[in-house]
Amino acid sequence: MKRFVAVVGRDLRLAWRQPGDVGVVLGFFVIATVLFPLAIGAEPGVLARIAPAILWVAALLAALLSLERLFAADHADGSLDLLLLMPWPVELLVLAKCLAHWLTSGLPLAVLAALVAPAFAPDAASVHILVAGLLIGTPALSLLGGLGAALTLGSRRGGALLGLLFLPLVIPVLIFGTAAAEAAASDDSAGVHLGILAALSLFALATTPWATAAALRQAVE
Repeated sequence: MKRFVAVVGRDLRLAWRQPGDVGVVLGFFVIATVLFPLAIGAEPGVLARIAPAILWVAALLAALLSLERLFAADHADGSLDLLLLMPWPVELLVLAKCLAHWLTSGLPLAVLAALVAPAFAPDAASVHILVAGLLIGTPALSLLGGLGAALTLGSRRGGALLGLLFLPLVIPVLIFGTAAAEAAASDDSAGVHLGILAALSLFALATTPWATAAALRQAVE
């Protein structure tokens, strides 16, 4: 457990020393959400209807920006080899890295969405459900993204390959995340959609660490 906490703390300290990486993710999220009203117009009814899709798509693309560096920096300086040689399950290393990624990308994106969403959907209930969906669903993005980052580690065009692997995997998260907010906006129950979203995150938690660990072992051999 101490090693797990140490890896999470190490990644958080590295992110704190390079705040530009987190700033790029959050800045991209804001810019991407602003582009939609400029492209389709500022009609309130239209924006309120498509607000969940706008914010979820922007969050997916913003998370994608930060995934390539999840293992790449450690692989480049050789520290990943040392981490893999430590006497502890590699799956715990994967979970620690993905948790640090969520704390520096998924959580800030959900908080930022709470500030941006009222400009698109003034309905407080739908905004709350949207933010709750992001908090529940973004762990799946970090876990699935970690798998994609491990599979493309060391590839010459890793960024492009990562996008091709990551985006299809997270389509179910996108569907149920937007469906939950849309249900709240239409006064329907969003509990089923949030439950499925939580199940997707739990399924990713139960399966991806082992696949990611195997991919990391293969990448460093």
